[in-house]
Amino acid sequence: MAIVISLLNHKGGVGKTTSAINIGAGLVELGKRVLLLDLDPQANLTLSLGVGRQPSSMYEALRGEADLMPVEVKHNMDVVPSTLDLSGAEMELVNEAGREFILRELLDPLQDDYDYIIIDCPPSLGLLTLNSLTSSRYVLIPLQTEFLALQGVVKLKQVIDKVRFRINKELQIGGVIATMYDARKVLNRDVVATIQKHFGDKVFKTFIRDTVALAEAPAARKDIFEYSRVSNGAEDYLELCKEILTRTNPIPTVVDVDVERQTVDG
Repeated sequence: MAIVISLLNHKGGVGKTTSAINIGAGLVELGKRVLLLDLDPQANLTLSLGVGRQPSSMYEALRGEADLMPVEVKHNMDVVPSTLDLSGAEMELVNEAGREFILRELLDPLQDDYDYIIIDCPPSLGLLTLNSLTSSRYVLIPLQTEFLALQGVVKLKQVIDKVRFRINKELQIGGVIATMYDARKVLNRDVVATIQKHFGDKVFKTFIRDTVALAEAPAARKDIFEYSRVSNGAEDYLELCKEILTRTNPIPTVVDVDVERQTVDG
């Protein structure tokens, strides 16, 4: 059964799509099978990985005209691409019964094909994002280490809490990712301290450093591991993925193991 994770921040330019791509690629580096869903009408994830126009995209699937049709971009990593057409989906689906559960139903047939499904949400809190949150077990919040990036985080947390209370009881904040971090800047350090004060241990210990390779990789239509395996960006995202694995696949305690053994023996 795949673990579904949404990458969400309704502020643009915080490294959301970059994180979605490279978390997916990092999990592949660690031996996982990954599906990336581009749920953003801007289709930046699709473009960044060089996926061309396909017969079916997220738009056709959400409209019920096709199943989700993953496209392989590298071994063990597939993508369901987006198009600009997706921008009209929210208006077109507004009168659909159970409209917030459409994506969850589309993902059901794919659950056993992947270890992780990573969803790149649009920078908004509309119906597309609601579908993503309804389908997910975890939300990761990329947060640029700048003052303005802090604005609206409280609202974002309220939305996640409301979805968990009303629709998806399993939903939880898996972690906050500090992106575009430069330890030399006092402002960056202060913003991280503020994030840690607000979210506590939800903040990942790995900060994504501001590095040119992360900006260059999409132009080459590659993830950071294909583009520059020895860069700070590759190092940071690999360490981040190790943390994600720990948080989403907790090691069984001794008590858990004993209980399982007793159940088998009994």
